[in-house]
Amino acid sequence: YILIVKLLEQNKIMRQYSNVRTNFWRANSLSEGASKLEKNSAWRQLVDDGLAAEGQHTKMTDSLEAHDWLHGSLARSEASINSRLASGLPFLATVGATAPFVGLLGTVWGIYRALIRIGASGQADIGAVAGPVGEALIMTAIGLGVAIPAVLGYNFFVRLNRGVNNKLDTFAHDLHDFFAT
Repeated sequence: YILIVKLLEQNKIMRQYSNVRTNFWRANSLSEGASKLEKNSAWRQLVDDGLAAEGQHTKMTDSLEAHDWLHGSLARSEASINSRLASGLPFLATVGATAPFVGLLGTVWGIYRALIRIGASGQADIGAVAGPVGEALIMTAIGLGVAIPAVLGYNFFVRLNRGVNNKLDTFAHDLHDFFAT
């Protein structure tokens, strides 16, 4: 489930980034550019937070450079977006790290059952051992079958998130420069 949701999320944010590149910077003002972005997009959040920070700075009673206030606001906005992008990834990492041990536990349990059968029958024939050892191997395969996609998915989405984070950071810096000039 997490793999599918994260894949859809990544596709959506990259599609929205294409919209930023083609439409946002061609607008006459930041407000007009923001209106061309999807309401719940990360890119719109950065613009809206930048516009809000600009408005808030004029109402501040203490002296703080607009540059510093805007930089902090955009950084907080970026951190919020990055946190949302990373949600679910710790679960994938945990599953990837623990699933082989669950499979190993099944293996140990299956071998234990095989040894009990051998002890109960008094002889180590293939009929006494095959069933429990087969179950043990199935448990091992299930553990690996869960762990491998989880680890691969985790690494894949961490890499994609780094790329999105880089694009968000570049966009935030461009916004900051736009506000500063």
